[in-house]
Amino acid sequence: MEGVIDATTRAMLCEQGGLDWVVTEFVRVTNTVLPPRTFYRLCPELKTASRTTDGTPVHVQLLGSDPVMMANNAAQAARLGAACIDINFGCPAKLVNRHDGGASLLRRPAHMNALIQAVGDALAPFNIPVTAKIRLGFDDKQLALACARACEDAGARWLTVHARTKKEGYRPPAHWEWVSRIRHTVQMPVVVNGDIHRLPDYWRATSLSGCSQAMIGRGLLADPWLARRIKTWQATGETLPATPWSVNAQTLLNYFERTHQDLPAKVVLSLLKQWLNMMRLNNPVAEAHFHALKREKELPRLVDGLAATL
Repeated sequence: MEGVIDATTRAMLCEQGGLDWVVTEFVRVTNTVLPPRTFYRLCPELKTASRTTDGTPVHVQLLGSDPVMMANNAAQAARLGAACIDINFGCPAKLVNRHDGGASLLRRPAHMNALIQAVGDALAPFNIPVTAKIRLGFDDKQLALACARACEDAGARWLTVHARTKKEGYRPPAHWEWVSRIRHTVQMPVVVNGDIHRLPDYWRATSLSGCSQAMIGRGLLADPWLARRIKTWQATGETLPATPWSVNAQTLLNYFERTHQDLPAKVVLSLLKQWLNMMRLNNPVAEAHFHALKREKELPRLVDGLAATL
């Protein structure tokens, strides 16, 4: 979710209710220890006890392949107040994979093990956990179970599994039943992820995987009430009504209000269009508004267009 789930977005989605914790965009680790300003830019919640404005815990995600540098940067984040370090073994982006990051490491379970162990050792004095997110493999699923065992043996506290390989990208379907194989292979908690866009998706993903928890990303951007909808159903059996377009539109307008004084207009314009594009998922009303507004090149005109839909 690089470039999408910034601190403002995290805060706004958490305010809708239903989220147990959230994860930052990945912090890219190369050959140096990043300065505090980099961590504060990507995770300003470090200054507020690693919690969003409504109190939801925030975990810092690192992406890299050098065990020493990952360990040193994990310790840096811990010194700055991180409450949990998550390691990204799932990013399918070509640029990331070309530089030996993200899903590219799924071809080397032993290296994943060494990396997690190094980070865990660095975090031991701070008494905070290390977790990991993986996919079902790179080109195929042959190493999925080996990767999961490598994470557990290295000391990962829990594992989030995106139910597709890197090669499969984000193409449907997500193989939730495959996550069940991983869950039966390891003893640590497993969190299912991928294609959870609606309440029935959540029910099927957790039922087929056997997982008690799910991570949602694009689905929550498409429907800001999705986490609340899931929690309400869990607690009461009640199914909330469909999220009205007014909620989606107001979410975008609130994002504009919170960001336009700090970011260049063209950046805010791009982010609003990107978010509106994600709201099209299973939403014909959002689809119509996206096509009506996608060619707007001026931020004020886009904002006025969104306001006019309320």
